[in-house]
Amino acid sequence: MPRALIVKEYGGPEQSALVDVPTPSPAAGQLLVAVRAAGVNPVDWKTREGQLRVFRPLDLPAVLGNEASGVVEAVGPEVAGFAPGDEVFGATAEAGLSEYALLEADSTAHKPTEVPFTAAATLPIAAMAAYNAVARVQPGPEDVVVVTGAAGGVGVAVLQLLRHRGARVIGTASEPKHVLLEKLGAEPVAYGKGVRGRIEALAPTGITAIIDTVGGDALRHVAPLLADASRLVTVADPVVARELGGAMVSRHRPSAALIELAELVVRGVLDPCITATYPLDRAADALAEVQSGHVTGKVVITVP
Repeated sequence: MPRALIVKEYGGPEQSALVDVPTPSPAAGQLLVAVRAAGVNPVDWKTREGQLRVFRPLDLPAVLGNEASGVVEAVGPEVAGFAPGDEVFGATAEAGLSEYALLEADSTAHKPTEVPFTAAATLPIAAMAAYNAVARVQPGPEDVVVVTGAAGGVGVAVLQLLRHRGARVIGTASEPKHVLLEKLGAEPVAYGKGVRGRIEALAPTGITAIIDTVGGDALRHVAPLLADASRLVTVADPVVARELGGAMVSRHRPSAALIELAELVVRGVLDPCITATYPLDRAADALAEVQSGHVTGKVVITVP
């Protein structure tokens, strides 16, 4: 039987375990994929802890994971364009941190041969959230965009997509992460007390958009700098964003957008910035690292 990281009951790390599970069968619109790599995201530990149960209740025990890459094993009814043996990546219908996963065909794309499975596994959730946030802001060379939490898995993708469109980018992050932000073309500022003043010093004529990946006070501290709240979008905190006149990022993940992201990786425009990889039998450790809040870039699980 294949192995998967499950959550037994809502709670802390003690509620997750790597266990044997039945191989899932693809329903209509789904693909069964032998996983080669899976991205780890904050939504995974938040799901385990029950923070999202109002919106996404689990039928416990449940397998964790939301994005994966691998090889198609079987194709469900009403699926066209995919066949066993295809190398693919996409958003999961079920599992992800596992040896076999079900992917939604309309949120899955063929993996270019030039893109490693590890890199492809970072695109369906984190990079797609960045893609949708940037699409909402519609930045151009005249824009000055502040990105909160700019060194995280979503943040690094946001920075690169903004720079690709020619925007000037100011990113908030802890000081040890400033070297990475500069490498990606952003102007770093330390987050925390005084961040508003530090941004004003860098952009005395004002900023034109905010893409937030943190929420809470980190967003409240920078929001007053923005004259047009319609150009504030968050991937983390819809409550505070709406309080400030902004919006939550779209969760739409069409295959065409995934293909575009993969092409940006091939062209060297988008670097997923994978900073740690773990084998599946250490998936719980990977989840703990992401939950620590100190991760730079993306953490990925690999499956032999």
